[in-house]
Amino acid sequence: MKRIGVLSDTHGTVPKQVYTFFKDCDELWHAGDMGRGVYEELSQFKPLRGVYGNMDDYDLRYRVPASDLFTCDGLKVFLTHIGGYPGHYPPAILKILQNDHPDLFVCGHSHILKVMYDKDLQLLHINPGAAGRQGFHKVGTLVRFTIDGVPKELEVLDFPKY
Repeated sequence: MKRIGVLSDTHGTVPKQVYTFFKDCDELWHAGDMGRGVYEELSQFKPLRGVYGNMDDYDLRYRVPASDLFTCDGLKVFLTHIGGYPGHYPPAILKILQNDHPDLFVCGHSHILKVMYDKDLQLLHINPGAAGRQGFHKVGTLVRFTIDGVPKELEVLDFPKY
């Protein structure tokens, strides 16, 4: 059983809420648009798995992939930055989801928190929204959950953007 913290779109800012909300997490997953210094800062706090986003520089792109397909405690996970949502996946993402059959799909980019079950592909879709200050969102959001065969005990924290 693992406790996972999920965030996205920090754009160079790690909000202080990360350290309290994720303090009991075993690892963090960042769905892209980290921004300068975030990878280093979060890696010192918890084991970090991340992907780069469309706003990330080449230094980060050299260190982390554009997408990651992995297994965590028996759960097959696909992590990327721009991924859409159930019924509205970009064609390349849909092909990966159909071919690789992940149980959980995590993406960012939209700055809109979404947790949805995709009946057609039989997977849970999570977009943790945006944790940073940059963007149109009005509040920052973070997601955490436990993997115990399946994702459960999912919790969301929202906090003032500024």
